[in-house]
Amino acid sequence: MNKFFSIVRGIGLKRGPQRLIGGVCGGIAAKLNVDVAYVRIGYLIFCLLPGPAVVIYVVAWLLLPNQSGTIALESFLTQRSQGRK
Repeated sequence: MNKFFSIVRGIGLKRGPQRLIGGVCGGIAAKLNVDVAYVRIGYLIFCLLPGPAVVIYVVAWLLLPNQSGTIALESFLTQRSQGRK
């Protein structure tokens, strides 16, 4: 599992410092070097289309590291495995 999270960190995409909810749009905006408002508007338009936009956002929030490099899913799995020992 550590290899998977290393690959995710290697992508270079982090949840952004300009957070409204989870920072996913802020991270994408920082990576693309565009204003976060454009990414948020694009996401809202994407939500209007039929499809799993909210699910994709939640998955991105779980898998993208925050600014300190911590991945929410990795932290959850680590805490859960330590609780079983």
